[in-house]
Amino acid sequence: MNRAFNRKRDKSWMHTPEALAKHFIAYNAKFLGNTEVDQPKGTEIVRDAVRKLKFQRHIKKSEGQKIPKVELQISIYGVKILDPKTKDVLHNCQLHRISFCADDKTDKRIFTFICKDSESNKHLCYVFDSEKCAEEITLTIGQAFDLAYKKFLESGGKDVETRKQIGSLQKRIQELETENSELKKQLQNLEEQLRGPKVSPAGSISTKAPSTDIFDMIPFSPVAPLVPLPASNGTPPPPPARPADARKDIFGAEPFDPFICGAANFPPDIQSKLDEMQEGFKMGLTLEGTVFSLDPLDGCC
Repeated sequence: MNRAFNRKRDKSWMHTPEALAKHFIAYNAKFLGNTEVDQPKGTEIVRDAVRKLKFQRHIKKSEGQKIPKVELQISIYGVKILDPKTKDVLHNCQLHRISFCADDKTDKRIFTFICKDSESNKHLCYVFDSEKCAEEITLTIGQAFDLAYKKFLESGGKDVETRKQIGSLQKRIQELETENSELKKQLQNLEEQLRGPKVSPAGSISTKAPSTDIFDMIPFSPVAPLVPLPASNGTPPPPPARPADARKDIFGAEPFDPFICGAANFPPDIQSKLDEMQEGFKMGLTLEGTVFSLDPLDGCC
């Protein structure tokens, strides 16, 4: 077991790696809701969240409101919470953002996990009621996390520092290209000044360009004089058109997929995403069974 995964129970995995990597495992459950918590891990943290959401659901139930049913789709890309009828995605929790997952040992239907919200960066505790399969769902999330972390390392995730250096080099290349463009402009201005009209000793104007530059050397021109060619409307030529495929970077790399790309295929614009994933996986997922409360909800999924 890798160091980023902390499993306190000796349970064997329930699914094949292919099922979680190429497809997903679906479960039906009732969604009690989510609530903000102060810490990314901790039994007491989730216990308080479960009590809070159970109390809110009891109040809504007394008012005639039913607990909404959802479908959970678990894969190496995350835990999706969907409307079971419309298949609309209600929440999409990426695995590297999930830090704690547990099920209730007294109420076999209750399970919960803590996930860091991608927009607010707040830690949210999600609580579900599943008919007799809370432990199985918890283990499935743990297996998906374990598999995703391994694939992240295999795909080059451990070489984040190398990609940082690549990004810095690419930035330096762009700076040098800009500096080179400015030097060319200065050289062009100097050549234009040297080619300006000169008065001959007899008083006539000579338009012949000097044979040497200010350093008494013949001006260097590898192919043709560095004189800008105006466009037909008299304005400077437009910059080169960008490639039609805007999804590729300046090196022609495809959009980032952390589980299928090689170590040399990452463009610099996904560096922050890689850093985020690395930090999330390094924090790890704590998976355990515990007692949340002694007041199980009535009814089944």
